[in-house]
Amino acid sequence: MGNAFVEVRNLRKRYGKNGNAPYAVGPKEGINFEIMQGEIFSLLGPNGAGKTTTISIMSTLLSPTEGDVIINGYSVRKQPLAVKEQIGVVPQEIALYPTLTARQNLEFFGRMYGLSGKALRKKADEILEFIDLTDRANERIEKYSGGMKRRVNIGVGLMHNPKMVFLDEPTVGIDPQSRRKILDTVKLLNSEGMTVLYTTHYMEEAQELSDRVGIIDHGQIIALGTIPELTKQVGEKSAVVFHIFSPPEKLIDSIRAIQGVHDVIAQDETIRVISDKEHEIIPSILNIISEMGLSIRSIEVEEPNLEAVFLHLTGRALRD
Repeated sequence: MGNAFVEVRNLRKRYGKNGNAPYAVGPKEGINFEIMQGEIFSLLGPNGAGKTTTISIMSTLLSPTEGDVIINGYSVRKQPLAVKEQIGVVPQEIALYPTLTARQNLEFFGRMYGLSGKALRKKADEILEFIDLTDRANERIEKYSGGMKRRVNIGVGLMHNPKMVFLDEPTVGIDPQSRRKILDTVKLLNSEGMTVLYTTHYMEEAQELSDRVGIIDHGQIIALGTIPELTKQVGEKSAVVFHIFSPPEKLIDSIRAIQGVHDVIAQDETIRVISDKEHEIIPSILNIISEMGLSIRSIEVEEPNLEAVFLHLTGRALRD
C-alpha cells in the first residue's frame, strides 16, 4: 500500500436549489477521508446513510455542494473527464442492455471508452475470462441470473483499464453462491494492484474484504480505520443476542439491572446484551426469562465486530 490515491476534502451535498434543504452528505460538517493506492476501502452504513451520494460525487455523476475530491491528482470539480479516465464505476443498478449478449455489452461500452478493432475484442475476451463467463459470452443478458448480470456489470467497469474501481452494493439481491463469486472477484482485482472503493450495508462483507473501513451514518463518517482499530473501540465486550417472542419492557429493565451488563439494545424480538462477562450473565438472564414464562427462539454470542462497533456508536443495529 502506498500513497493516497483519493482525497475527500470537506465534502458536503444537498439536493435541490433551496438553501435550507438538508444535507444528504456532511449535514454537520464536511466529510474527509483518504483511500490509499492498492487498498480495499469500504464505506459501511445502513441504507440511506449517504453511501451512494458520496460515491456518485466521487465518480463525477453529482456535483458537490461544498468541498472537493482529488483522484490521482485530478479534481472532480475542475477535471471531471480526467477523473473518469482513472476510475471504473459499477453502479448498484444493473446497467446493461438485456437484448445484447455479454460480449456485445462489453464491446459496446468498450467503444464508448474509445477502444476498437482487435484491441476491443481482446479486452472483451480478457474480461469474459476474468469474470468467468467465457462459455456464456454469446447468450443474451436477459437470460442471465442476477449474479451473472452483476459480474458483467463489473466487467463493463473494467473495460478501459481503470486504476481504481468503485463498487456500489454489488451483492444486493443475489444468491449466496453468486455473492461468493463477486467477493472473490474483488479480492482478485485487488491482488492485481487495483484500488477498490466498496460500499455495503453487509457488515460481514466489509469485515472480510477491507484494508480499512469508513462507517457512515446520517451522511457523516462516524468512525474510520482498520478492523482491529475499530473493534478496539468496543473493548473486550461481546454481545449476547437473545431472540425472544414478544419480549416485555420489564424484561429489558431486569436485564439492565444484572451486574456485569454494560448495555441492552432491544429491537423487535432481538435483545442484544453487551458485557465483558457474557458467560456469567447468561444464567441470570435465562432465569429471568424463565420466571417471566417467555419463549426463547435462539441465543448466540457475538465477538466484537463491525456490527458491535456500529451498535456502540449509534445505539442501533446496522440493518435498521
